[in-house]
This record gives sequence, structure tokens and C-alpha cells, in this order.
Amino acid sequence: MLASVTFFPNSGRTKDCLVINTLFLPELREMLAANNVADLQEFCEALHSARTAEFMEALTAHETWQVLLHAEPATRVEIFGYLEKEKQIEIITEQDREQVATLLAELAADDRVDILAEIDDDIVKDLLPRLPTEERRDVQRLSQFPEGTAGAVMTTEIAKLKENLTVKEALEEVARQSEGLETIYYIYVVDDDDHLRGLVSARQLVTGLKSPNTTMVDLMETELVTADVMEDQEEVAHKVAKLDLLAIPVVDAEHQLVGIITHDDVIDVVREEATEDAHRIAAVDPLDDSYIKTHILTLCWKRGIWLMILFAFALFTAFALQRYDTELSEWTWLILFIPLIISSGGNSGSQSATLIITALSLNQITTDDWRKIVWRELLMGLVLGGILALLGFIAAIPFSPSVVDGLVLPITILLVVISSTLFGAILPLVFKRLGLDPAMMSNPFVAGIIDVVGIVIYMNVALMLLSKSV
Repeated sequence: MLASVTFFPNSGRTKDCLVINTLFLPELREMLAANNVADLQEFCEALHSARTAEFMEALTAHETWQVLLHAEPATRVEIFGYLEKEKQIEIITEQDREQVATLLAELAADDRVDILAEIDDDIVKDLLPRLPTEERRDVQRLSQFPEGTAGAVMTTEIAKLKENLTVKEALEEVARQSEGLETIYYIYVVDDDDHLRGLVSARQLVTGLKSPNTTMVDLMETELVTADVMEDQEEVAHKVAKLDLLAIPVVDAEHQLVGIITHDDVIDVVREEATEDAHRIAAVDPLDDSYIKTHILTLCWKRGIWLMILFAFALFTAFALQRYDTELSEWTWLILFIPLIISSGGNSGSQSATLIITALSLNQITTDDWRKIVWRELLMGLVLGGILALLGFIAAIPFSPSVVDGLVLPITILLVVISSTLFGAILPLVFKRLGLDPAMMSNPFVAGIIDVVGIVIYMNVALMLLSKSV
């Protein structure tokens, strides 16, 4: 059952007395079966496109497409953009090629490339010749850029002005170009070879009408922040967020304007990167799709491969314990505190790793700050380790034969926490320096390393103190 709108046949548009009601899925299918053109048109036009797409979630891809055919071309594109990616792909692969090509031609350039990247190559080869020449070339040009670069997420639909235009001529040119643009945030000024020279805002143009003969050279701003076409998309997102930009121009090696990345694309990039980091921090290979839509075998592989690596770390912990089997059999009370040692080290190391990974992803620190980071983590390790060591000493008193024996636990905790904070901070920095994603050095990996280090520290402290005591 779908919550929807009561539609008024043959009204041409939603009436003022539009009433939100309950519409059963069979009723929508009856409209399709009866080819009720008026009601289907009103269904497409009555509400926001996102809501219309929601109401069609339970329809098959074929039924959804039949409904979309009753919408105006612009509305059809909007509704299509809100459909689930799987349904979009199914529509493109299964419906009439000419109709699908017409839809693709109306999509934003970056959205068109993104969806075609998900389609089988044979189908793409069949669709491309059906696209208008300009759109076809645009697809081929944007498809050349590697995934994750600025070129892969930019749109080529840009408002551009020549630098010798006057304000009056510029307004006329913007009015002409705006019909084919997704949106206009900034208007970029270029020379005859499309080299980026500056930008003007719509407000500047309107204000500039006081002097209609002023040229763009005199009006434009020249201190621009740009993104290189091969720059990592995450770095571009940081630039846009830091400077609070609505869009950022993308230029090639010769500083020619090739596209722009808008703030809504940046939001998608940030969401994508944050999701990848969250997965890696949990020691899961990033998913290509949502959790619920990822095949169970794929999900098992992406989780299992890292679980096996972590399992190997756990084996090292077992080997470390086996190495000190004789000592543990002699001082059995030490076994009671092994979980405490491991958890203290793992938790403190995970905290440091999370803080450093987050700071790196937000560009709050760089690998050049390693000395300051090491110093801060060393101090924090001393403070936090000292507090936990005191608690550990109190906890060890009832179990240890003597005061000297009781010092084993607090000294171990202090050393383990210091080591953990340093490991947790340094390892992500090392990965970043090597050009790898620092999130790969996730909490489980840090905890796995610290488990082994903690056991070794624990037993060596015990050997030094308890042997002297004996």
C-alpha cells in the first residue's frame, strides 16, 4: 500500500483541493492497464519528483518506465534521477533503445556517465550512436578519467563567457546558455582558447548594468581556487568544504576550463569517502552497493578476507602466550589479568588510530606533523596509562602474593597504553606516507598488533620483577 495523492482526471494539473489519501498499488497498475493517460500524467506532475519515485518503488522496472513515458521530458528526467540505481540500470538495459537514448541525452553530463559506467559494454555501444553528437562526445571524454578523480565527477555543463564581452552582452549570452545548463552557480570567464581567466556572479552582472559597457576583464575576479582534472576527488571535496564554495572549476594541465564540480557532487563524494573509511575502520573491504543489496557471498568475502588476516594476528597472540607457558604455570594469578592487559592496549590504540585517521581525512593534520603527534600521544599515553595503572594496582592487590608482585600489572598497563597510543597514531601516518589509505590501519589491526605487544611486555615485566622477588 502506498501513500499518495487523489488525482483528478482530465484536470491538466493538481487542483487546489488536492487531498493526500491512500492509493493501493493495484490502482496504479489499473491506470496503466487502462492506459489512463490523463491520470498517469497527473500522477507524474502532481508531486515533487522524489515523492513520485517513492510511490513507484513497488512497480517493476517495465511498469515504472511505462508511467514515466506519460511525464513531460524534463519531469521524466527528474523522476528517473530519484529511482534506485538498480531500477535505473534495468530500465536502460531492457527498454526501447531510442526512448532510453532520448532520456540519457537529457540527463546531466556527470549523471549520464555514472549510469553508463554501470551498464554492459555491448548495450553502451548500442546506445552511444543514438545520442546527439555533443552528448556522445561528452560521454567519451568524461569516461577517460580514472574513478576517484575530479574529472570523473565533474560536469561539463558550464556557463562560460568570453573576456571581451560587455555586461549587456554577457547577460544576453547567459540567458542563451542557461536553457541547457543543470544549474548556474558561477559564470566563468575564458579566453578564445578556453583558458580560465576569472569568474563573475549573476549578482555582479546585474549590478554591472549600471555600466553596461564594462567588459568581463574589468568585472571578473581572478584569484580563483581550481581543481586539476586528475586530482583526487577527496582533496577537491576538502577544498570546497574549507572555502564554502558552491562549485569549483576543473582545469587541465594547460589551465583550460573542462568542467565544474558542484556542491551536490561534493556531498556525494564526502558520503562515499566516509562510508569507505567507516568500512575500513571496521576491517571490512568497502562495499560497492548498499548492505542489503550486496550478495551474501560477496559480503562474506569482503568481511572474511580481513577476518582471516585478523585471525592470523590472534594466532601470534597464542604463540606469544605459549612462549611463556612455564612462567604462567608458575605464577598462575597473572593469567587473570591477561584480558585486562589486552583490552587496555587495544582500546587506547583504537582511540588513537580513530583520532588520527579522522584528522587525516579532514586535512586537519599531515604526515609532516608526525613529531607533534608523537609527542602528544606520548603525553596522553603517560596520563591515561598512569590513571589505568593506579586502578590496576588496586585491582591486583587481592591476587598478588606481595606488593612487589602487585607492581607487575600497573607497570605493564602503563607501558602497554603508551605503546598502544604510539602505535595507533604512527601506523596511519605511515600508511598515508606510503600513499595508502590510512583507514586500512583500522582499529582491529591496531588491536591485533597491540595484543601481541601487550603479552610480550606483560611477561617480560613479570620476569624482571617476580624473578627478583623469588
